[in-house]
Formats: sequence, C-alpha cells, structure tokens
Amino acid sequence: MADLLKEYLPIFIFIGIALGLSVFILLLSYFRAPLKPDPEKLSPYECGFDAFSDARIKFDVRFYLIAILFIIFDLEVAFLFPWAISLREIGMTGFWAMMIFLGILTVGFIYEWKKGALEWE
Repeated sequence: MADLLKEYLPIFIFIGIALGLSVFILLLSYFRAPLKPDPEKLSPYECGFDAFSDARIKFDVRFYLIAILFIIFDLEVAFLFPWAISLREIGMTGFWAMMIFLGILTVGFIYEWKKGALEWE
C-alpha cells in the first residue's frame, strides 16, 4: 500500500499546489481589485442591452429565436467539416444523406425568413 501511495504522491502534490494557488489568486484579486463600478463598466458591451438591476426582466422572444437559429446553423457548420473531410470514404450514400440534411435545414431557414423571424425592429 505504501508503494502505491508513493506513486500517487506527485499527483497529490500537484493537486494541492493547484488548489492552493487558485485559492490564493482568487483571494488576492478579491482584496486587491477596486470595486468601483462607473458608467463605462456598466455600459452595454456585446449584447446591446443597457445594464439593468433586475435579472428577471422580460426579453423579446425574437432574441431567443435568433439565438436558437444561430445554434442550429452553427451546428450545421460543425457537421459539414468532418463530412467534407471524409467524403471519399463515405461515398455517394454519405453525400446524399448530407444533401437531405442540408435541404431540411434550408427549408427551415426559408420558412423562418418568410415568417419574418430574422427581422429586428
């Protein structure tokens, strides 16, 4: 049992140093960082919304719709890359399967476009 613990000792030392260093850095930043919010820090950054105090404010449903559409089409691109790399190995069956997949996504995109879901007023 002692030999087994000797083999794991470097791992335990590494975990201890990592935990100690992370706690030290968190405490240091808590005590050293100035906590003075100003108008520049509270201004909208990338989301475009003004800063607000209540987290339970109602957002427009179009915001969520566009976010979901972004995720769907982002995943489409994630599927296209490995498909393009392995196209020779998967043959015509894989090619037509991806064409069906892209067709379904295209029909959905056109539907959303025609319904005006991508219009922001």
